[in-house]
Amino acid sequence: MTPSKLSHLFSLRRQRLWTVIGGCFLAGLLLAAGCSSGDNSQEEPRPVAGSTVRLLTHASFVLSDGVLEAFEAETGIDVEVVSGEDTGTVVSQIILTKDNPVADVVFGVDNTFLQRTLDENIFVAYESPALSNVPSSLTTGLGGQVTPIDYGDVCLNYWKDELGDNPPKSMDDLTDEQYRGKFVTQNPETSSPGLAFMFATIARYGEAGWEDYWQRLRDNDVSITSGWTEAYYTEFTAGGGERPIVTSYASSPVAEVIFGDPKPDEPPTGIIEDSCFRQVEYAGILEGTNNLAGSQMLIDFMLSDAFQEDIPLNMFVFPASSTATLPEEFVEHAVVPENPLSLPPERIAQMRNEWTDRWVEIVLR
Repeated sequence: MTPSKLSHLFSLRRQRLWTVIGGCFLAGLLLAAGCSSGDNSQEEPRPVAGSTVRLLTHASFVLSDGVLEAFEAETGIDVEVVSGEDTGTVVSQIILTKDNPVADVVFGVDNTFLQRTLDENIFVAYESPALSNVPSSLTTGLGGQVTPIDYGDVCLNYWKDELGDNPPKSMDDLTDEQYRGKFVTQNPETSSPGLAFMFATIARYGEAGWEDYWQRLRDNDVSITSGWTEAYYTEFTAGGGERPIVTSYASSPVAEVIFGDPKPDEPPTGIIEDSCFRQVEYAGILEGTNNLAGSQMLIDFMLSDAFQEDIPLNMFVFPASSTATLPEEFVEHAVVPENPLSLPPERIAQMRNEWTDRWVEIVLR
């Protein structure tokens, strides 16, 4: 394993492959672009050759060389990628600039921030024809305001050799004496996976029980770090630390295989499935766009197989489209939890600050 590679991958949150785009698909894309769930009797907006679409996204957005360039060559539309920082910063930016948007399309708003954006009415409703290939579990309740592009799960990971035949099988196990001092996780105030794990405990134990669970974790000597890199490469076994259980991603075992040196046949890490919290990332067209047709075409393209198949080995998440082919490493080693934990976006928006403040009182007092 090369720590610098995987650290870079997940500290930005993920990383790369695939460059070929089918010309036939893009030809079809041009014909389908502009189709929405609105009134089809109105003349559809048409993109102007040589026009530009500005795409605002977070710092962990990565594509293989040639993917956007092929879209640009086929459509005559230039895509200007504007990189923000983390998801929270991007969300704040599009809300603060909603009267004078800094981009046409935004990518990377996830379900933990979604309701904040919906409450601000900052998106142009658009339902891509390619949504027919996206499972309803990812699209229900969106009303066309945003489009699901990828999904992944934050899960507890454990180092197999360290725990031998006695790995934890559930979140409950982490409060047992046998796992005292063996778990490291991140502060939800400063870490995306840390926040997701806090939400997982609320979804798992309910609003009446999650606080007691964290008290028991604290009593069992849980360690808290400010971010993923410190947890994974300082305190977790992967980085030579003494704690064999860490909050990471369901795709971390896949990355351990890909970047292993020497490359292992099987991942050295496993995941605890009942701990997994589902994160979905969306793209949306911002109100005030000067290129509605081009923005719609970009959304369509982001659901194409060419774009979707580029996602797993670049950002280490799963494509939203069911027609995308997964890379071999994901097929062989990725675990997709059957029943991932989740919380309603509106409840997250309502309670996020209160929950986080209460977490600080319990764990860091």
